[in-house]
Amino acid sequence: MFPHIKRRKTRTIFVGNVSIGGDSPIRVQSMTNTDTRNVKATIKQIQKLYKVGCEIIRVAIPDEKAIISLKEIVKESPIPVIGDLHFLTSLGEKAVNTGISGIRINPGTFKNRKNLERLVKICKERGTCIRIGINAGSLEKEILKKYQKPTPEAMVESALNWIEYIVEKYDYQNLKVSLKSSNWWDTVRAYELFSEKSDFPLHLGVTEAGGIIPGTIKNTMAISYLLLKGIGDTLRVSLTADPVEEVYVAYEILKNLGLRSLHPDVIACPMCGRCEIDLMRLYKKVEKWAKKVKANLKLAVMGCVVNGPGEAKHVDLGITGGKGVGIIFRKGKIIKKVPENELLSAFFKEIKKFLKEHPERYIN
Repeated sequence: MFPHIKRRKTRTIFVGNVSIGGDSPIRVQSMTNTDTRNVKATIKQIQKLYKVGCEIIRVAIPDEKAIISLKEIVKESPIPVIGDLHFLTSLGEKAVNTGISGIRINPGTFKNRKNLERLVKICKERGTCIRIGINAGSLEKEILKKYQKPTPEAMVESALNWIEYIVEKYDYQNLKVSLKSSNWWDTVRAYELFSEKSDFPLHLGVTEAGGIIPGTIKNTMAISYLLLKGIGDTLRVSLTADPVEEVYVAYEILKNLGLRSLHPDVIACPMCGRCEIDLMRLYKKVEKWAKKVKANLKLAVMGCVVNGPGEAKHVDLGITGGKGVGIIFRKGKIIKKVPENELLSAFFKEIKKFLKEHPERYIN
């Protein structure tokens, strides 16, 4: 059913209690878009992301006020917190001392490498994971001078230089790396080149990808390409949208590659002139319900008898219907016929009944 994917063997590191690389599952991350200084709003968003399957969360640390809030956020968060650092390493040192599990550094935004010495030492003392987050738009001046533009080769050289600096000088190896560009193909090439030269875990993603539709397409093309080649240990689907959508898209990518499943898979037929029920409404209701359930299930919302039980006989449970009538089927066999206005409630009851019979389908 799914392609055989042989994952590239990377070393195992930890962000808090979450293992990354090695034999660990591919982890799903996101980033809050709340003001970190607003503890209540940030915690509320983290809780929401946790409920839909986010395993690691990154938060911005723009100033001293954010550091004060960060201590409370770390304390309340149900998942490991990563601080996002740019420009001021002194903020990074204070952030690590709040108890964060990881820190993302963008080397291109630091003018003096020596300013990172204290930060790396503190990370080593506390066991804080460091992500070397290379962005095409903020490479070091000397790298850009050499390559003329932010090429994949330039991004890889920057990452390898920083790994050599941190690992050799400080003997610290709780590191992961990202190499992101807004051009998805440059992103792919950078990760491919890096994976040939290092076994540090890789965090996948496309930066500045855009809104839900363009951003999902760019991220899916890059992330799927890399995962099919066995490259990638964590991922974030960056979108100009509610970060909850990032998590949903991430799991859809993993599910469709046969790598991880969290919520039921809901299929639906394309609409045509034969459809005599409100298919869009039904699909949206089922999809919304499915996002709240952690179970390995395949469900179908079909529009007519042509694309009904026969076309969807491979699913666990499905619905279809005609004018004013709804049909529920299980493994291709019709089990119930109800009025259209009772179809959804009857369908959800049948799903719950199915899960009661098959508790092993639940995902912890």
